[in-house]
Amino acid sequence: MLTHFSDLIVAANAGIMLFFTVAVAPTIFAVLPQEWASAYVRSFFPKYYLFLGLSTACAAALAGVPLVQGSLVAVALVFFLSRFWLTPQVNRARDNRQGRRFKQLHALSVSLNVLQLAVFVWILAKSPGAA
Repeated sequence: MLTHFSDLIVAANAGIMLFFTVAVAPTIFAVLPQEWASAYVRSFFPKYYLFLGLSTACAAALAGVPLVQGSLVAVALVFFLSRFWLTPQVNRARDNRQGRRFKQLHALSVSLNVLQLAVFVWILAKSPGAA
């Protein structure tokens, strides 16, 4: 029973990540002036990573399969790494006009997010409820 809650959390997190990527982010940068869009993103991402990290940790605690549990712990740790280390580094590079470093760190951030989403999809695809 608890493993079903884990799967629901994973599904919700995957939905949050997809919705932000497909709908929110493109709209922010298409509609808002660059300065406002940047301010919004700076405020949003720490909350995004913290929420996803905490909810993924909860999903890990409820997971019944050790491989899934370990995978979710790893994903949660990457969310916390992104929240507490990577995001401040990205912001610092932007503030210091370090364009190349900003692009590298941003690419790392995007790559990690895609990898985390792929882990969520893998977990949902192998879930007993997926069959």
